[in-house]
Amino acid sequence: MTSPMLGEFFGTMILILMGDGVVAGVLLKKSKAEASGWMVITAGWAFAVMCGVFIAIATGSSDAHLNPAVTLGFAVRTGSFAKFAPYLAAQMLGAFVGAVLVWVHFLPHWRETPDAHAKLASFCSTPAIRNYAANLVSEIIATFVLVLVIGAIFSRAVASTGLAAGLAPYLVGSLVWGVGLGLGGPTGYAINPARDFGPRVAHAVLPIPGKGGSDWVYASVAIVGPLIGGALAGLAMRWFNF
Repeated sequence: MTSPMLGEFFGTMILILMGDGVVAGVLLKKSKAEASGWMVITAGWAFAVMCGVFIAIATGSSDAHLNPAVTLGFAVRTGSFAKFAPYLAAQMLGAFVGAVLVWVHFLPHWRETPDAHAKLASFCSTPAIRNYAANLVSEIIATFVLVLVIGAIFSRAVASTGLAAGLAPYLVGSLVWGVGLGLGGPTGYAINPARDFGPRVAHAVLPIPGKGGSDWVYASVAIVGPLIGGALAGLAMRWFNF
């Protein structure tokens, strides 16, 4: 059985399982990937997006948005918002389940890690320098680039160049890698409200030893910023007639 909702759920679940998984592997104590750094994290997230897109398509979502900001951007571009609420629900739930699986996968390592910030960062984004206005602008810019370039990849002009079938997920993964490397440093590049909110809820409810707070004050930046960036990219896509 497949459906667009299932596709968005399972695709987002795989995205978070692999994406938060690479962060946990780098940050948690006694992981074989411990301290392997930013390049590993950005590459891992790129591959996570690629795999999530393939799973979403295979399980029923030809859109494979995996991200409410992407869904909103394309809704603004087309003027049809019918998919936004159902996709949002599926993406949020998929992100939560993916984060729970990360907790299970790294179960012995939470107790071995004394740093509460490292535990939180394994689930959701945290800024390098906490400045809410600057952090919000960073998320808007990074998400604008993400959604606009996704729109370009799937635009008629690019399709007319003979883009090979099945190549788009690799291109979107490469895009996420580029966004992480070029624009991710200030905030950890949430660029996806589901990616931040679902795992942040998981962090809040799971019995993680010494986890500290879930930093709900910052959560609004990681949710509102990407939505604004996605909507602006949708307007730009309409302007450029992508």
